[in-house]
Amino acid sequence: MKFEQYDIIVVGAGHAGCEAAAAAARLGSRVLLITMDLRLMASMSCNPAMGGIAKGQIVREIDALGGCSGMVSDKTMIQFRMLNRSKGPAMWSPRCQSDKMMFSAEWRSQLEKIPRLEFWQDVVDGLLFEGDRVCGVHTFMGGEVKAKAVVLTNGTFLNGLIHIGEMHFSGGRIGEPASYGVSEQLKERGFEVKRLKTGTPMRIDGRTIDFSKLVEQPGDDEVTGFSYLKHEPIARQRSCYIARTSLKVHEILRKGFAYSPMFSGRIQGVGPRYCPSIEDKIERFSDKDSHQLFVEPEGWTTQEYYLNGFSSSLPDTIQYEALRAIEGFENAKIFRPGYAIEYDYFPPVQLHHSLETRQVHGLFFAGQINGTTGYEEAACQGLMAGINAHQLIHDHDPLVLSRSEAYIGVLIDDLITKGVDEPYRMFTSRAEYRILLRQDNADARLTEKSYQLGLASEERYQHYLEKKAIVEEMMEFLNHTSVTPDQINGFLESFGTSPLSQRAKLGYVLLRPQLNLFDMIQTLDFLSDKYNLKDRFVRECVQEAEILIKYDGYINKEQDLAEKLNRLDYVKLPRDLDYHTLTSLSFEAREKLNKYQPETLGQASRISGISPADISVLAIFLGR
Repeated sequence: MKFEQYDIIVVGAGHAGCEAAAAAARLGSRVLLITMDLRLMASMSCNPAMGGIAKGQIVREIDALGGCSGMVSDKTMIQFRMLNRSKGPAMWSPRCQSDKMMFSAEWRSQLEKIPRLEFWQDVVDGLLFEGDRVCGVHTFMGGEVKAKAVVLTNGTFLNGLIHIGEMHFSGGRIGEPASYGVSEQLKERGFEVKRLKTGTPMRIDGRTIDFSKLVEQPGDDEVTGFSYLKHEPIARQRSCYIARTSLKVHEILRKGFAYSPMFSGRIQGVGPRYCPSIEDKIERFSDKDSHQLFVEPEGWTTQEYYLNGFSSSLPDTIQYEALRAIEGFENAKIFRPGYAIEYDYFPPVQLHHSLETRQVHGLFFAGQINGTTGYEEAACQGLMAGINAHQLIHDHDPLVLSRSEAYIGVLIDDLITKGVDEPYRMFTSRAEYRILLRQDNADARLTEKSYQLGLASEERYQHYLEKKAIVEEMMEFLNHTSVTPDQINGFLESFGTSPLSQRAKLGYVLLRPQLNLFDMIQTLDFLSDKYNLKDRFVRECVQEAEILIKYDGYINKEQDLAEKLNRLDYVKLPRDLDYHTLTSLSFEAREKLNKYQPETLGQASRISGISPADISVLAIFLGR
């Protein structure tokens, strides 16, 4: 096969690869997406869901930047829930259950509509180099393909090894081959390569589950979705269910520990702390009599169910016996057992914040190859790698988001400055500016930046401007319109809050914790005539305006703090500085600064083991 030269080659069509290819092509680069199986684009190889705590914020950020994950999720969801509604708006996190087959098909449909994006089904078994630059890839069938930049999004396929009890065999996912050659080649070029582990539970035949013994978990009445673009919400939803393990289940599982690759030492990679296997949970939390499980449908028409929380690499006979000891699963049958998979990853401290590797110019890593876990974490890295590969080959500055601009910025900064020793998963607790990084305002934070870059469409930008104008008008009206006691006291008393004794601004009245703007609009005639709450777009604007009014003091305080700390990120450090010559630094600081070579004083301050005293020394050295 003779290929023309491409601007960018993206290797792998998982969530990272799809976002990378879409972004680079939409920006104007000629892109080739190479994957082992074109039928499995953005495959949901684990749980069939998008979003969740902090992950939902990431999907909304991807959408605000012009990525596809939010739109695909909205078009293929079978259930939607806004998590953490009982907490403050900084914690609200959208999550949807998806039809996994529709999800992959919709992703392929979206990609095939993009000009300048081409596809090739093959296995990449090597990279091509010219000195310290990557110049293409070598494939099993097609031979050499030349490009100016390459984005690797290999997922769990690099030297992938699957474990089920004492049985183990190569594979990137069950039924799909592993990929060999790239890890070995990069190791020879000085890259550090390590191993991680992840796993997945068995898939169950829903016709054999007794749902009457489970707790139903329906979706929300109001489906807001992920994308900021206007779309029709789903008219119906499928329920999920909650089950629990028991001491009897734990006893059965313990019988298989002797055959477990995790406990016998056959698995060398470290597994995810926050999504452990069921055998790891009952060992680590031995004082617990039971653990919660989520029974999740995999689509509209299939009877296949995913048992979230029951990931296992135990022998299939033990898995099956333990499953049937769970209430509601006494007669259950399975489609396939759970398994664990080990794979190669490259510690991400070897990357710039653009996700370009430090050792090889033009080579970018995104997704699980960087030690992360989760579709959303992979997708946002793919988006940023695709953007920055395009920026690089066109001699433009990279797009680097700060920790106060996006969860995406938090994730990438954590990876580059702190590294990983276990699969990285995003949580709201990782973001120090989470009041600023809410799911409702991702468009306000990111859409204009993306539009200026050329990725966010004109339609998306105009939609953002329309929302911004309506929110500002609402806030202006509420903060400058007064009400008399006669107009509002009946409303206040109905919500158990004290009546007014004199005129007051509506915005001031709204600060009371018992009140919300939706109730105010529905109850007060002069507001209900002004704002149509039947319109989903208007409801989004109402929610945004209320948050900005109620949390104004907290938002301003956090914004001021972010601006002060972000000043350190504008202080550049010299490249290839030998920190061992700065003897006023602690020994640990000298070792870590030499290893990680941070680009700014802010990045240096976030490296584990670097103290404020060390930052002061660096500031003095720089003449600050």
